[in-house]
Amino acid sequence: MTEVPPETAAPEGAARDGSAARFVVEPVGAWDHAHAVGLLAAHSVPGAEATDVAAATHARLVELGSGAARASYRLDLSFASTRVDVAMTGPDGVLPTEATIDEARRVVRTWLDLDTDLDDVERGFADDRVLGPLVAARPGIRVTGNPDGFETAVMTVLGQQVSLAAARTFTGRLVAAYGEPVAGTGLTRFPRADRLAAADVDELRAAVGVTNSRARTIHALAEVVADGLVIAPDVDHADARRRLLAVPGIGPWTVDYLAVRALGDRDAWPAGDLVLRRVMGGLTTKEAEVAGAPWSPWRAYALFHLWAAVLPTAP
Repeated sequence: MTEVPPETAAPEGAARDGSAARFVVEPVGAWDHAHAVGLLAAHSVPGAEATDVAAATHARLVELGSGAARASYRLDLSFASTRVDVAMTGPDGVLPTEATIDEARRVVRTWLDLDTDLDDVERGFADDRVLGPLVAARPGIRVTGNPDGFETAVMTVLGQQVSLAAARTFTGRLVAAYGEPVAGTGLTRFPRADRLAAADVDELRAAVGVTNSRARTIHALAEVVADGLVIAPDVDHADARRRLLAVPGIGPWTVDYLAVRALGDRDAWPAGDLVLRRVMGGLTTKEAEVAGAPWSPWRAYALFHLWAAVLPTAP
C-alpha cells in the first residue's frame, strides 16, 4: 500500500487527511436530501449505524475491496441539498487506497440514487392527478437504498408484521449478538451470512427475541446468501427474485420491497404494501397493481412519493 501525504489530492477531488480520505459526491439535478436523511434515520440499526437528523449526518460501515484486501470502512456522510461530503476511515487506522476511494464513491452514488436524472421522472408525473401535486409539493425525492443487500433483506424479514421501530430493535439485537466490532471505527459490522447460517436457530431466536418461524426464515435466508445469492443492483433481478421467493417465510411483498431498496429496480411496485394501499384509498393488492401500471417505468419513485405523503420518511 502506498501512503499519500495528508491533504494530497486523490482521484476526482478526494483528499487525504491523516488516516481518512475525504471526497464529495453531487446529485444529478434536484435532491430532497432531508427526505434521504430522514429515511436513513428511520432505518438506522443500533450499533451498526448512527444518524443525526438535525445535523444531517449519517455513519455506517461498508465492505470495500476484494480478496484478502476486502475490509469494512466507515463512511461519515454530511448532507446538503447539492452535495454529500464523505469522510472515509479504514479499520484500525488503515489508510484507504485510491481504488477503495473510487469504489466508495460509486457505492454512495448508487446507495443514494444520485445518478438518476429526475427531470424525466417528474415530467412524466406532472400531469397525473395523484402524483402531480405530490411531486410539485416535494420535488427531488430519490429512491434511497442500502449498500448491503443482505442487511436490508434481514431487516425486512424482521420487520414483517411489526412496526419499523420494532424491526430496528430486533436488528440491533442481531448485530449485538452476531456482528463484529471493527477496530478504530466505533461501529459494528452487520453479521456475515455464513455466520448466521452456522448459528443455532433456537439461539438466534432467543438472542433476537423473535418467533421460531421468523428465526427460521433469517437462518434460511442466510444459508441462501452464504451459498452464493447476491442481493445487489448489478445482478439478474429475475433470478434474485426467484431465489428469494423460494426462502420459506419470504413472500411477494418482501421480494418487491427488496427489489426497490436492494436490487435498485426503479419500476418495482410492492402492490401488497399496507401503507401504499391505505394512501391510495384502501385498495386491494390487485387494485393497487392496476392503479400503479400507468406510472411504469418509474413506479419506485411513485411509491416513494406516496409513502412520503403520509409518513415522515418512506418505510
